[in-house]
Amino acid sequence: MKILFLNYEFPPLGGGASPISFEIAQRYVHLGHRVDVVTMGFEGLPDVEKVDGINIFRIPCIRGKKEICHPHEMLTFNYNAIRFLKRHLKQETYDVCHNHFAIPTGVVAAWVKRNFGIPFINTSHGSDIPGYNNDRFLFLHRFTRPVLNSVLKHSSGNFAGSQYLANLGNENINPPVPYKVIREGFYSDLFVPKEKRKTILSTGRLLRRKGFQYLIQAVSDQDIGYEVHICGDGPMMEELRTLAEKSKTKIVFHGWIDNRSTKYKDLLESASIYSLVSAKENASKSLLEALSAGCAVITSNIAGCPESVGDAGITVPPEDPESLKKVILELIEQEERIKELGEKGRERILAVYNWDKLIRSYEQVLMDIVAQKAEKVLEADVVNG
Repeated sequence: MKILFLNYEFPPLGGGASPISFEIAQRYVHLGHRVDVVTMGFEGLPDVEKVDGINIFRIPCIRGKKEICHPHEMLTFNYNAIRFLKRHLKQETYDVCHNHFAIPTGVVAAWVKRNFGIPFINTSHGSDIPGYNNDRFLFLHRFTRPVLNSVLKHSSGNFAGSQYLANLGNENINPPVPYKVIREGFYSDLFVPKEKRKTILSTGRLLRRKGFQYLIQAVSDQDIGYEVHICGDGPMMEELRTLAEKSKTKIVFHGWIDNRSTKYKDLLESASIYSLVSAKENASKSLLEALSAGCAVITSNIAGCPESVGDAGITVPPEDPESLKKVILELIEQEERIKELGEKGRERILAVYNWDKLIRSYEQVLMDIVAQKAEKVLEADVVNG
């Protein structure tokens, strides 16, 4: 198949959904399909390149930071992507399109279907679903629902990486789509356990819902004998730094680090404990990375987090530094428990999140759509004589 692949965020841009979409594209190529990605450009990145067999077309856009994209910046992608595709699709044809994020990118996918007859499926990653990312998009979602409903209605299939997000989509979109679940896989060789240090690692965009402030509060009133390392950037950086100045436990801020870098790999693989007690997560890539690296994982007991870690992690209520503190203090006194959780996390990655198995589900969906399209063309030829 020739697959047109749309995502406004693609490595090295974006958060957790970005590497997930890269891995999906990569697996399609490994299965023998051609994949052309249309994504956002950024200063210093080539307009066109080939990475692991994936053809990447980067569209000039307004974007200030690699790690986060604002609504007005997304609009520049939609506008310029449509301009690019008007020319590109006169020269190239595709069997099907795999779109990521119903908003904003789904608008482009729906335009492609309407003007060039290329069917598409949509994978939602969280922020495009009303009720998921209220700290950033609550107001915006009031206006995007009609557009969202139109995109999802014209898609040939809508998917989420967790049952939590699928349920949220079906509850908040009227009429229901419905969403189906295809879990997001993980390459177990990307992060492997190594000799552990007395560090607690937390990673992600520094947003209020991610809960970094509660981790700092949980360790601040005493030196717990571990260092807390935080990787990421975002609007809470200065507030978190100010909060950390009062901590008796050492807090180290690394800023934004590419999760494919040697530095990030070393920090994660050597961390004894990983903490991400977020108020909202879909199928967190960060949690899967930590499980693969053999960390003892502490996460929240809501949204998609319990679904991600299963019995290989400890869950606590979000926005509750006292509960988090209690778990951390108990855990650091039990080295065998840390080791046990790390081993269970690694086993879960190998058993549940194997990309080679999961990508076949997406491939079958696309092949069925292409077959249905071919049948309709054949029927039309027969009718027209």
